[in-house]
Amino acid sequence: MARVLASRLLAESHGDLFENAELFTLGPIPQVPTVAWRHEMAEVAAQRAIALAAEGRHLLFAGDPIPAGEMLAVPSADAIDIAVLLLDADEAAQNARLDTRQDPPELRHNNLGFANWMRHHAVDPSFVPEAITTDAWPEMRWERWLGNPVAASRWAMEVLDTSSMTPDAVAASVADWAQRAVRGEAPVFKAGWFA
Repeated sequence: MARVLASRLLAESHGDLFENAELFTLGPIPQVPTVAWRHEMAEVAAQRAIALAAEGRHLLFAGDPIPAGEMLAVPSADAIDIAVLLLDADEAAQNARLDTRQDPPELRHNNLGFANWMRHHAVDPSFVPEAITTDAWPEMRWERWLGNPVAASRWAMEVLDTSSMTPDAVAASVADWAQRAVRGEAPVFKAGWFA
């Protein structure tokens, strides 16, 4: 919901400067989505971002948990600037949101565990990389950041704690971040940042 609201705010303030995408908008979802499929869709997003950049526009790729390390490792990611914003929430807020979505209780630990991993990944690219590199799409370029001391020293993104925020406040914060990222006022992985 916040993503939709943020897109609306960006459209109102910046016209069609931003295009919005999620995994399901980039191609068909297999009956059993895999890590490799997610990586391939992230590559589709990178290619769309390249096309938009040629028009002076930007892609807001949101709504799905795509870790920074995955996006930065897709083959075409070296041709574009990538800014990352992690929408985080504490465990109590996550549990309340999962209750609202009526997620199965037996899967709760998976959601909470991945959120915890994403928090660590936002500040430390060396934290349990197997979480996203196992069963990967063979085209991924993990060497851009995995074990690369230059990349580790440049690892930077924003984290927004949404625990006590309304959807409207989250949307406003996302829209603000997107505008700051375009102006270079938020951390950005510039094309070729890992070299």
